[in-house]
Amino acid sequence: MNFSYLFDPEHWELGVPGGFPQLILSHLGYSALGLLLGVIIALPVGLYIGHTGRGSFLAINAGNAGRSLPTLGLLMLMVTLLGLGLLPVLIALTVLVVPPILTSTYAGMRAVDHGVVDAAKGMGMRPLQVLFRVEFPMALPVIMGGFRSAALQVIATATVAASVGLGGLGRLLIDGLAVNDYSRVLAGAVVVAVLAVALDLILALVQRWVVSPGLSGRRVRRATAAT
Repeated sequence: MNFSYLFDPEHWELGVPGGFPQLILSHLGYSALGLLLGVIIALPVGLYIGHTGRGSFLAINAGNAGRSLPTLGLLMLMVTLLGLGLLPVLIALTVLVVPPILTSTYAGMRAVDHGVVDAAKGMGMRPLQVLFRVEFPMALPVIMGGFRSAALQVIATATVAASVGLGGLGRLLIDGLAVNDYSRVLAGAVVVAVLAVALDLILALVQRWVVSPGLSGRRVRRATAAT
């Protein structure tokens, strides 16, 4: 395997058009926008369905349907309808992100112990207080798992942006294949893989920070170790 393109210092210089820093930033930008839109759509819907129990078929069927959609095919359809640009890419990435976040939010909410919810209601908490102070914190480990899954999928799939003339790490794959420069293709694949692993490690640390130790099992392990 030829890693000459990957380890060429010239391609890692800041401000170089088509260099790794520029491509990584644009790739992360597409991914972040897709994740943000997906969270804005899926999280409130998942919380509502999980809290009320209404429309549970929507969460299940949306998850199954979303996973079966080919992202590249959806992107080509959006380009046909809307033309080239950022909008078709964002629609395709958002459709990819919504199912794992929606289903994990619903599953996490429904997994909350009903006894705890009843106790919160018995203490006089209002429905929104029960949702955000009891159910949501207890469902957070499952929700974060769905978010991490969505983040990995969107980082790996954002390379399709290059197929409609945009930037990102997909440019290395598209342009490399166009000129039979497989060193460039290999470099793009390696950087995408490393970026996905690094992001997952960062999100794992975030999850460890935001999830209560009692829910993650850390407090139990500490107490066991102390005894």
